[in-house]
Amino acid sequence: MTDSLMDSNGIESTAFSQTGLHAISAWLDAPPPLNTTDDLPPLLNHLASLRASRVTPEQRASALERLYTRSISVLTTLLPALSSVALPIPITRKTRQLIRSLQTLLRTLAEDLLATQNSEDGNLIPDLRQTPDLTLWRSLYALAQHLLISNLAASPAGVGIWQQLHQTYATALRLDLVNHTPEGASGSLQNIYFSAILLACAQPASFTSREVDFVAAYLERFADWIDSTPITASKTSAAFWIDPARDSAASACSRKPAPPDTSVLYFSCERLSALLKKQLAALEAGDTPRQINLPDFAGTPAGRGVLRRLITYWGEPSKRRFPRRRQNYRSVLCAGLDSLWRLFQGGDEASIETSSWMITNESPDGYAVMHVSGKTSGMTVGDVIAMRTESGENWQICIVRWALSENQEHIELGLQILATRAVPAFLALPAEASNSGRLSVLILPEIQALRATEMLVVPSGALVNQSGKLILVVEKANIEIREMKSTHLDEQNSQIEVYSIKPDSLPV
Repeated sequence: MTDSLMDSNGIESTAFSQTGLHAISAWLDAPPPLNTTDDLPPLLNHLASLRASRVTPEQRASALERLYTRSISVLTTLLPALSSVALPIPITRKTRQLIRSLQTLLRTLAEDLLATQNSEDGNLIPDLRQTPDLTLWRSLYALAQHLLISNLAASPAGVGIWQQLHQTYATALRLDLVNHTPEGASGSLQNIYFSAILLACAQPASFTSREVDFVAAYLERFADWIDSTPITASKTSAAFWIDPARDSAASACSRKPAPPDTSVLYFSCERLSALLKKQLAALEAGDTPRQINLPDFAGTPAGRGVLRRLITYWGEPSKRRFPRRRQNYRSVLCAGLDSLWRLFQGGDEASIETSSWMITNESPDGYAVMHVSGKTSGMTVGDVIAMRTESGENWQICIVRWALSENQEHIELGLQILATRAVPAFLALPAEASNSGRLSVLILPEIQALRATEMLVVPSGALVNQSGKLILVVEKANIEIREMKSTHLDEQNSQIEVYSIKPDSLPV
């Protein structure tokens, strides 16, 4: 009697599974909705239904292949909105829900794709629709895109994602498939894996979403310029290590050695760093990005600034200069070059918008702060801000080095101190129809403990001729005209450029 019931339940379950397959196929055959986001709920539902169904491995692989294709089409349509330079931090609730759905979709795809290749004993299942290299490539790609979305949203990676990426790549290594480029794929399995690894090594929280997108596009072209490195070369400045058993990306050998008696994978960015220097030199010599196979963004001041920072992050990662001390006191922030100019020109009577923050730790050259109240929509990585502590009277000028937002209500910033005061000034420009002949800038006095020169903060792209004479006009009680020249470009990003300056000596 029991056997009869089990048989009956099995037949019913199989029939239900076939009905589910027909429903998936019918939905995929129907025209997609006009609003691409409307595709996300049914995609997730159909993947869940396919997981629970009792179908043959061939049927499962066939349905999953079509669901993967539709999912990547949805991702391709929605991803540019997350790469927008205007993406606000913290992200709105609606956008965060979109991100959560996309990442759940990508993680589910990665898991289910890998499951189609493995039997219960861990061996490969033969004679399926997809070759093992294509299935592993797609699984790696889905996980890499999951991580990319986290970086675009300035949020931490999901728990277990890095470990899942490492395990999938380890399977490809075991099968000797890492150098394969499956038919129709954009690169090898190794390229997909190390694109995700290198993006994490580039400290993506220190970039805007537009800059993260540029780094990802760069790595699609050049991630294969890394080299596997033996342990004997692990002390070089460009060497990194990966522990596949840890749920984290790579660590720079110069910052933290690999744990003893641990099986790690070493790689070096020495060749990649040399390539970056060559490409940056070509851009500064007048080559266009397309002439040297770079994304168009590389031709902008912000793009060149990203390349300079990548040279440091990948080729010369340094240790922290000063120890941090945990703190717990309030501060006020004012963001943006224009606001700071008005602040230092008009003093406390200036009409500026501020927000309240909690300082969570500090060091001699910077702070980590957590948002408490006030608007943050105008703040972005790379921008200049002024900060005043609850017990202080003076404003410190800082640059926003990184931003993290774990949820809609939470945002943290890392601030590097540039100066303890600023002088508002006008930079004289050739008069044109598009400008008034002058530009609002800030002069930052030297700080003995940090640097020995004055600095000039200008909007990104404002100085076309960086080596020419700079005429600065300071309007206080009296008008002061200063002739200066730039000696070094210290910072260049999407928001500002910072130059070391000194008086322009007249020829004898």
